[in-house]
Amino acid sequence: MEQTRHIHTPRNDYGRFIATILLFCLLAVAGYALQHTISCFLLSWVIAYLLDPLVVSAEKRGLKRLYALGLLYVVLGILTVFFLTFIVPALTISWNSFIRDLPLYIEKIKQIALEWKGRLPDRYGTDEIEWLIDKASSNIDTAAEKTGSWAYSFGTRMFFNLFNIILSPILVFFMLYYKQTVIVTVTSWLPDNRRDQIIDIAHEVNKSIGGYLRGQVGVSIIVALLSTVSLFYLGIPHPIFCGAFAGAASILPFIGVIIATLPALFFAWFKYQTVAILGQTGLVFAVIYFFEGYIIKPLVFKESMNLNPLVTIIMVMALGETLGFWGILLALPIASAIKITWGHFVHGDFKQR
Repeated sequence: MEQTRHIHTPRNDYGRFIATILLFCLLAVAGYALQHTISCFLLSWVIAYLLDPLVVSAEKRGLKRLYALGLLYVVLGILTVFFLTFIVPALTISWNSFIRDLPLYIEKIKQIALEWKGRLPDRYGTDEIEWLIDKASSNIDTAAEKTGSWAYSFGTRMFFNLFNIILSPILVFFMLYYKQTVIVTVTSWLPDNRRDQIIDIAHEVNKSIGGYLRGQVGVSIIVALLSTVSLFYLGIPHPIFCGAFAGAASILPFIGVIIATLPALFFAWFKYQTVAILGQTGLVFAVIYFFEGYIIKPLVFKESMNLNPLVTIIMVMALGETLGFWGILLALPIASAIKITWGHFVHGDFKQR
């Protein structure tokens, strides 16, 4: 009987392992099919995560959660009216200006490529260089032809994002209102002998993720504002677009600093075509990111995640390709949660006692 038991146990383990893999595959397929729903849920979850400390602070002052939510939504409503009245028109004008000037930028790049081709000396390897320039010029033409379809595709995505923005406040309200009920329900599902231990780990993960999300949003807003104001002062075209891009790029670890400067450098060169303006633009971004890296982040991120740079890059690439923007934003919190849980596992906290 014992031999039979030893033979069948591994098979049961393999069956569970295969079932787990199939479950993850099924979740991945369902996630791809419901990407807009998941995007809306993630947007609502992030907003709820950011707003929850305000509700908790109001509760500590004696307000009931429902009244605290009502007061919070009144303030958010006033801010939304201000945003729709002043910020959205400015962003729309900047975007329309960028779309209008995009063909001019493409033609200018093509013209410069042809000028470089005409200046090439008649030496060994010139034919290969001319072939590369011709190939690049044809790709530029292709890019110009696809500009319209790209703009249409972007408009379609904006429609779904607008739907998410309209639906999110409702989801955020219920997430915040039923937060404690959900916590109590999930806690009751935990095994009695592991409940306190899992709750402690969950608090540790929650502290890390909450600190990162709130800190990163604050850093992105500060970088976007500083970049926009600086580019306005330098007279660089499309400063709002470049500033918003710089704020979004600051989410990317390591390479975000480089990517953020590219649009501003391109527009500066296109308008002035001098080395001096390129140097001034690069210096402005160097100062901003020095300020961000050595002053803002140490103040905003009170506790570092201490993640390995290689692991960070791999997580950002993998989740970014899988979930897009949300994968990039949540890559570091997910990596931090895995690291915290794995640390407790290595130290033997999950062993039977």
